[in-house]
Amino acid sequence: MEKKLCEVVVKDTTANPAPLGLMGFGMTTVLLNLHNAGIIPLGSMILAMGIFYGGIAQIIAGIMEWKKGNTFGTTAFTSYGSFWLTLVGLIYMAKWGWINAPTASAVGAYLLLWGIFTGVLFIGTLKLTKELQFIFATLTILFFLLAIGEFTGSAAVKKFAGYEGIICGASAMYTGLKQVLAELF
Repeated sequence: MEKKLCEVVVKDTTANPAPLGLMGFGMTTVLLNLHNAGIIPLGSMILAMGIFYGGIAQIIAGIMEWKKGNTFGTTAFTSYGSFWLTLVGLIYMAKWGWINAPTASAVGAYLLLWGIFTGVLFIGTLKLTKELQFIFATLTILFFLLAIGEFTGSAAVKKFAGYEGIICGASAMYTGLKQVLAELF
């Protein structure tokens, strides 16, 4: 017969990684969509944000969410961090001559798949906060608009998607900063 002598309770004292992931996603999304809306040109500032903050910082946040046992956060942050890295890779690998640039229909398919993935994650947010529901709903719409813009070649759809993407990114920034301030105050 085995006796239980004592029970050890382990308390998680690690920081909440969600604000880092939300800010990396949000700020990078706003910047890219300022370009899509025709407000600023696509340049090294946006692409560097895509690599370092949208990409690497979100992957770090995803790994931190894994440590906390949050499958949704792990999947979302690691996936969208990888999205930013692949997007920059698609742009730069062609510029460096490593591969041919993807066709508009290939980019459309890429964006469509991200839209489907995001739509499924949106369903998961129905068990989470209204802020996350808004982020994922607007992100799903953004990916579908961008895919339609690529498939049709419509500059107007791409520009409209840019404004919608600014709203999506700003909502992620709001949610991330709200979490930081809520913890402090």
